[in-house]
Amino acid sequence: MLEQRYFRDILGQFTTGVVLVTTQTPRGFTGMAFNSFTSVSLNPPLVALCAAHTSSTWPNIREAGRFAVSILGAGQEQLCHTFSTHGAERFTGHDWERTHDGHPVPADALGWLDCRIETIYQAGDHELVVAEAVEGAVTDNGDPLVFHGGRITALPA
Repeated sequence: MLEQRYFRDILGQFTTGVVLVTTQTPRGFTGMAFNSFTSVSLNPPLVALCAAHTSSTWPNIREAGRFAVSILGAGQEQLCHTFSTHGAERFTGHDWERTHDGHPVPADALGWLDCRIETIYQAGDHELVVAEAVEGAVTDNGDPLVFHGGRITALPA
């Protein structure tokens, strides 16, 4: 069997984008950062993400059944770190807008999608979540924020 650390090191060579997943719950806004996010289908418009069983935030998003995905751009490293830090005050100190479903999205995100959870699969130590994108917008054409080699960074110009 492939050793876990070596597996992570290998996968760290695969560059991914970085997104925030946010929702509104009866207890207020909640959200977290993801780099395990991808498009799945154009018809119907489906996306997927992977959430760790150890996450304390994911159960609240899962319970809501709907969420927004915000695609982060270069210059949003601090926002990404805030959403990756347990116990951080995630929705202060930044400009937020609301999607038509009422989910918070950073005003300076590259784009956003409103999504509805369709299916959740148990996959090892994560849940594989397939969601339908019901609405969205491109809000900026800037450079993306990426995850590579175990760190969050912007692509070099």
